[in-house]
Amino acid sequence: MSEQSVDRKTALVVVAHPDDAEFGCGGTIAAWTSEGWQVTLVICTDGSSGGPDDATDVRTKLRRKLSATRKQEQAAAAKVLGISEIIYLDYADGELMPTLKLRREIVRQIRRTRAYRVVCQSPDRVWEPQYMIGRFHPDHLAAAQATLAAVYPAAQNPWDFPELMAEGFLPSRVRELYVIGAPQVNYAVDISVTMEQKLAALACHVSQLGTDQTELSKRMRAGAAERGQPFNLPLAETFHRVEN
Repeated sequence: MSEQSVDRKTALVVVAHPDDAEFGCGGTIAAWTSEGWQVTLVICTDGSSGGPDDATDVRTKLRRKLSATRKQEQAAAAKVLGISEIIYLDYADGELMPTLKLRREIVRQIRRTRAYRVVCQSPDRVWEPQYMIGRFHPDHLAAAQATLAAVYPAAQNPWDFPELMAEGFLPSRVRELYVIGAPQVNYAVDISVTMEQKLAALACHVSQLGTDQTELSKRMRAGAAERGQPFNLPLAETFHRVEN
């Protein structure tokens, strides 16, 4: 779509956890912000279940501490990518469901920001060996289902969530939808210029990824190169893209 046809440079990225956006579309976000797009990041959970598997003692205290740490890390990563703001919906990590309440909160953010573009995770499991088991995370699937329902028809439909209309959040139509990790991809963003920003943003998530991310960086580069090949791009992030 040409820049001439874009009436507002606003994008909303909706993911389940801190660091999901950096993995799935960090290079794309950096590319967009460099072009003047205002990007809002919505994180559905509080990120409190992302610690080591053996973190079982004094669980409540540990979860609160981890949530605070991950939010600090996410703030640092957002600064690297040029993200304008982060909205936390603070649902319990590991317990996210695609409820009407969650859909309403996402509709609220779409209408508030008048998002032209929305990015979300895939609501579908992908049965391919190269996909990590993390692609099956129920929080990812739930966030995606709720976001897709929010994008269409709820965000643009005055009959959906009239209470939001009463609060001043008027219907707003999303023009472009980008789905991360979809079973079928049809669109790629060249991230050869922004790959370093993507890696620098990931490096902010020390609690999840550690301080030595050498191997991770290699895998990220190799994956971006592989995704770019069908589109004749050196490094890419790919999506299933739909125009509305």
